[in-house]
Amino acid sequence: MAALGLLSVVLSNSMGSFPLGTPPAWPEQLGWAVAGGLPLIWRRSHPEISTSVLAAIFIAAQVRHVPEVWVASTTLFVAVYSLGAWGRDRRLSVWIRIGVIVAMFVWLVIAAGLSIASAESNFPGAAGPISPLVAVAITTVLFNSAFFLLAYLLGNRTWTSALRQHELEMQAEELRRSRAENAERAVTQERVRIARELHDVVAHHVSVMGVQASASRRVMDKDPDKAKTALAAVEQSARTAVDELRRMLGVLRDAGAADGALGYGLEQVDSLLQGARDAGLAVEYKIYGTPVPVPESVSLAGYRVVQEAMTNTIKHARASAVDVRIRYLRREVEVEVTDDGRTGLAAVPGRSPTGGGGLGLIGMRERVAAHDGSLEVGARAGGGFRVRARFPIAPAGAAGASPVTATA
Repeated sequence: MAALGLLSVVLSNSMGSFPLGTPPAWPEQLGWAVAGGLPLIWRRSHPEISTSVLAAIFIAAQVRHVPEVWVASTTLFVAVYSLGAWGRDRRLSVWIRIGVIVAMFVWLVIAAGLSIASAESNFPGAAGPISPLVAVAITTVLFNSAFFLLAYLLGNRTWTSALRQHELEMQAEELRRSRAENAERAVTQERVRIARELHDVVAHHVSVMGVQASASRRVMDKDPDKAKTALAAVEQSARTAVDELRRMLGVLRDAGAADGALGYGLEQVDSLLQGARDAGLAVEYKIYGTPVPVPESVSLAGYRVVQEAMTNTIKHARASAVDVRIRYLRREVEVEVTDDGRTGLAAVPGRSPTGGGGLGLIGMRERVAAHDGSLEVGARAGGGFRVRARFPIAPAGAAGASPVTATA
């Protein structure tokens, strides 16, 4: 813009076009032309200062009758636009632009008055229906109003567009961050699920193996036949554990596999209890009501509750008998495991009757909660420990027989 200003000065003097009156000397004209363009260097970093300085230079150059007008006007347009587009303090940018526009109109009024006062001719050749002075005033007001209004609105539009682009970028970044957090949360949940499955599969059989191995060691010398029976139970539990681990890992490798694909459910509870019998517990197992089909996930959850309860009984309860009951109610299936242990889980360090510690009890609660069920865990008034889980199931009309009332 400074270079164009210099060119405009040269052309104006070459044509002898001096609309503002007798111009100053050449060096001063060239200085005003350069000064009227260079402040645009700071139109983005300091748009408030750039616009204010350019407005002052524009008026001062006209006071000095510098003939260069068109480039100076374009520079002022760019400055007002830049302040609207890049001003960081939006309120300040509005007031500065309004102040510049008001100052320009005040100067136009003053310049028009001075021009009329010094005019030697009253517009020769004017033939329109409107007075020449009125026509000049209307033209000047309309042109400058459109000029500054366009600069003002374009600046606001650019700033609004940049703001929206920034908001879109922030939203995109937030979405990326949210996706990353969800992916990390999914990994964590998968790790917890795998840990829970490993606990459910391994803990029960390892507990049985520990009890049987201990019994075998104690009777090895006195009763070799009992020791062999105990070791056979250890061997069978180990094979079962390995088989379950293999099946579980196979399911985990299949991203689309459901828990029910493990093949365990309430129908396999009786087989599960054989380990407890082999460990020397007196196991009583009863089914109340008429068994009805339940979702595989519910059936597996009930199976895991029984498995975890039996594991805790074998490891911690010092029990001699355990009672397992499955009740098919009209709208629920209930699984209950009680034992006659003298201490129960309440006496185990880090465990509480409410299941506050230990992965097993947490896993129970998670499984039951996932099916909108309820879980009761705690010591019984008459001694021993009880685990009772209820899972809601869809009513099957008359298929669900009236439940048999039984008290442990």
